[in-house]
Amino acid sequence: MKKNQNFYAKILLFGEYSILCDSMGLTIPYGHFNGELSFINEDKYTDYDFAVNSNELLRDYLSYIRERAESGELKCDFDIDAFARDVQNSLYFESTIPQGYGVGSSGALTAALYDRYVRNKIPAEGNPDVHQIQQLKEIFAILESYFHGTSSGIDPLNCYLKHPLLIKNKSEICTVGIPRHQHEKDGAIFLINTGNPGKTGPLVNQFMEKCRQSDFLDLLKQELIFFNDNCIKALIKGETRRFFSNLKLLSKFLLQHFKPMIPKTFEKVWQHGLDTGAYYLKLCGSGGGGFLLGFAEDFERAKAILQEYQLEVIPVYKS
Repeated sequence: MKKNQNFYAKILLFGEYSILCDSMGLTIPYGHFNGELSFINEDKYTDYDFAVNSNELLRDYLSYIRERAESGELKCDFDIDAFARDVQNSLYFESTIPQGYGVGSSGALTAALYDRYVRNKIPAEGNPDVHQIQQLKEIFAILESYFHGTSSGIDPLNCYLKHPLLIKNKSEICTVGIPRHQHEKDGAIFLINTGNPGKTGPLVNQFMEKCRQSDFLDLLKQELIFFNDNCIKALIKGETRRFFSNLKLLSKFLLQHFKPMIPKTFEKVWQHGLDTGAYYLKLCGSGGGGFLLGFAEDFERAKAILQEYQLEVIPVYKS
């Protein structure tokens, strides 16, 4: 048996919802949460009920993989027999990644399954080229669709490569660096725990329904995508002023037009950031609960203000 690999959570810094309309996206691995494939009979300190439920999920997933293989949809050589034996021997996914919080719990599991059971896999090491990254994305889209009905493949791709990814458009993705030293030294990116998981499916369906309205779609293209793409370009180039000016506009747009995705109890916190400039909030994943994503030029100031609301603030990235 090969040594267990750890797979990190992911955070989509920019591109939630707008990426469905072919905007740019920027996603990073997040090592604060992680998971690995394991066995219930191994000597581990784990929640037994969680492990049993995870094993049952993998049993259902085994049926899904078999169906995809029989229909010819799988774009990889998945060792179904080895997977079936391990599931029978109580395989489960030992994970600290919260489910329904927009940080890639199913993406990490999918990446782990690909790493262990796919023969002739594309290695994560060695800086895969653009063609290999696109190939991985297509494979992961099928492997992860079991969990959400449909998948872009981006979450497991990020979890597998363990490197920031720049999504330029639907067909062009590449690894990218984010220059810490070019931004203000007191700045940070952080998460706020809303205390409740969100449900991706209904919110995405609601968004797609609204996109049928031409005026809403025009608004997305003219404002949301414009602000989103400018934030990504400025962050990568280390242009702090430009980054935060566009981020403020993006945060304001989301508060105004994405109300169903923002828990009502956090609207005041969101608005306070806009009013003071101490921090700016945006969605982390589909929203409706889970985590909110925050950005601040002065992290200590932002943290002090947010602690007045008795909120849990989790640092993601410090300059």
